[in-house]
Amino acid sequence: MTDSLLTTIIIVAVVAVVGILVATFVAKGRKPKTPYTSERDADDVPTGTVADGETEAGAGTATATIEDEAATAAAEPQAPAAPALDVPEPVQGRLARLRARLTKSNNMFSKGLLALLSQDSINEDVWDEVEETLLLADLGTEPTLELVDALRERVKIEGSKDPARVKEMLREELLKLVDPSLDRGYLPERHPDRPSIIMVVGVNGVGKTTTIGKMARVLVAEDKDVLLGAADTFRAAAAEQLATWGDRVGVPTVRSDIDGADPASVAFEAVSAGIDQEVDIVMIDTAGRLQNKVGLMDELGKIKRVIEKKATVDEVLLVLDATTGQNGLAQAKVFSEVVNVSGIVLTKLDGTAKGGIVVAIQRQLGVPVKLVGLGEGPDDLAPFDPEAFVDALLEG
Repeated sequence: MTDSLLTTIIIVAVVAVVGILVATFVAKGRKPKTPYTSERDADDVPTGTVADGETEAGAGTATATIEDEAATAAAEPQAPAAPALDVPEPVQGRLARLRARLTKSNNMFSKGLLALLSQDSINEDVWDEVEETLLLADLGTEPTLELVDALRERVKIEGSKDPARVKEMLREELLKLVDPSLDRGYLPERHPDRPSIIMVVGVNGVGKTTTIGKMARVLVAEDKDVLLGAADTFRAAAAEQLATWGDRVGVPTVRSDIDGADPASVAFEAVSAGIDQEVDIVMIDTAGRLQNKVGLMDELGKIKRVIEKKATVDEVLLVLDATTGQNGLAQAKVFSEVVNVSGIVLTKLDGTAKGGIVVAIQRQLGVPVKLVGLGEGPDDLAPFDPEAFVDALLEG
């Protein structure tokens, strides 16, 4: 047998084997995994003049990581996803940890103020020290003066020097400043015909993306269908970070496959996908914009307006780093003017954070602190409880 004949036989055999494998693959109905891709053209995304100087939305089509269920089930094996998380820690457990951490870091309230207010003689020098202690706790000038005046009046009328009674008075007055009457609900229910929409905003490094992931984790545990939108297209790792959280908690993430894509277009596509998929809540991550960059703040306002061409934004949560103290107030004010903030998430409210910032921010913005971050763990996010917070400040 010649070499050429042997080669021909081998080629024919290989082709036959490949043909059999292909036929078997097709017979089993397997097909490549195909991501959900919006067929909406860029022209279908609301454009027009949103505001002077703004570019129109729809500069590109966002691609979602929402897969068709049938395609997912029959898809080729993929690289292992991020490990799923266990059931979230109950709220009461998270609140107990918040109380324990604040107790360690805010002894100035319990040991400082109570010592001052329990002296046999409370003169003007003592009240000056009380005022200084409150200001150092980031309570803010106006709330501090209000609290000192209320305490002066009560101590004068009651004349009590009993530490337990003084502590009770201080607790009552602090609780008034924190204002338990504010609506602190942060998870709106699905509308009859569309999802609820939550935008999350804040400067770089405060923990926006992580906060969204932790919120999604809680929602999934409550049997909510959630979709995430990666509208932070300016930071290369932002979309990947959000998608990783989505994989961990089992929710899809709409993201662009184009670097530097128009954030408003991605946000619009996320809301559209959420409506199409009939999910309960869509959460939109946004870029960590410096509050003194006017163009970037305009872009953030544009994102909200473009979303609202499709559906009303139900909640705008501003994430602030509690350790920044009074600097956070400047950020909060600018963001509130641009996107009408409806609630505050205070991260890193442990360690060096000064609890008085809660009062100062609520007073300045007129909106409540709704969530507090306790650390880096998946369950280190808790609803803000005014009474638990004040009690933590007064312990130690």
